[in-house]
Amino acid sequence: MEKALAPRKLHFGQLVLAELKSHAVLLVAALAAAVTCIFVPPDAEYGGYFDLDTLACLFCTLAVVGALKERRFFEWLAGKIVTAFGNMRRVAFALVFVTYFGSMVMANDMALITFLPLGYYVLSSCNRHEHTAFIFIMQNIAANLGGMLTPFGNPQNLYLYSYYSIGAGEFFAVMALPFAVAFVLIAGTCFFMKPVPVSLETPPVGVPAAWRMVVYFILFALSVMIVFRVFAWYIGLAAVTLALLVLEPGSFLRVDYGLLLTFCAFFVFSGNLARIPQVRAFLSTLIASSALLVGTASCQIISNVPSAVLLSRFTSDYRSLLVAVNIGGLGTPVASLASLITLGEYRRRCPGKTLRYLALFSLINFSFLAVLIGTGYLNALIFA
Repeated sequence: MEKALAPRKLHFGQLVLAELKSHAVLLVAALAAAVTCIFVPPDAEYGGYFDLDTLACLFCTLAVVGALKERRFFEWLAGKIVTAFGNMRRVAFALVFVTYFGSMVMANDMALITFLPLGYYVLSSCNRHEHTAFIFIMQNIAANLGGMLTPFGNPQNLYLYSYYSIGAGEFFAVMALPFAVAFVLIAGTCFFMKPVPVSLETPPVGVPAAWRMVVYFILFALSVMIVFRVFAWYIGLAAVTLALLVLEPGSFLRVDYGLLLTFCAFFVFSGNLARIPQVRAFLSTLIASSALLVGTASCQIISNVPSAVLLSRFTSDYRSLLVAVNIGGLGTPVASLASLITLGEYRRRCPGKTLRYLALFSLINFSFLAVLIGTGYLNALIFA
């Protein structure tokens, strides 16, 4: 009897191990949050950690993207991109820059949730899976840097724009040089992709029903509006949920609930960290030396949005801090929540290749970050 059960136990253990590996980012985030709870025991202030607008927007966007996947919209669009652009270099430019400019409109997290699946389907449709890591990394960088030019392009920009009462003209002037350098870096890196001819190697997908696509894109727009507080988050959540329950109930099975839980754990971690007196005292002393370097370094540990909120209380050098929390989204996978989204999507699409991805991710991200830190110092001299 025991011998007969042994294979089942082994199989069950393998399943559990595979499940744990697939949610490694969530487990790390939960562990980090749990450790900070030792120093800041749960209390009433925990409720203020969670950005309900962001969480509602994230859920709605994931559900709408799931609906688009149900109708094979991304597969259809992927085929069109491969046919239209013809070689791998042009395809890379198309995927990276649609993410770059998309982040200006819908913010970096939502741009990645929308366009990472497109990148995967494009590479699948022309059988170029070997470029998945590079394309995902460049889409991630494009999303992090694309929205830096405008006050509404990134969440940290909205916060600092309001907190310091920065004028629109000054905001554009401060961010113009880093934005221009980022554009050149991204375009130059994509240019290294060899212009190998590509062709559609999967059966063409039929055109999705036009009326459904119109409805789903309207729902997507409603989802993004939650972040900009056009209406209360619960109104948008109710509208999108009810519409998809009627039109595409299967879309809810495609929602990455692990990602939502990762965000929640990250909110607890960063919220607690900001309440530890020793951390606050240390940062208060440190930021006086260089808001640019300290801001960038802080992003590597607690992400760019929490860094903007935390460090704004300790410095009047808002120009350097503004640049820091935008370029600081590059670097480690936790430097921005967008990077965690990309890592999670890559692990799901390409299991067993995470270390190789992280090596390439670190090489490109820190190379870009080094150049942009230099740009930040040059920017500070211009405004001195």
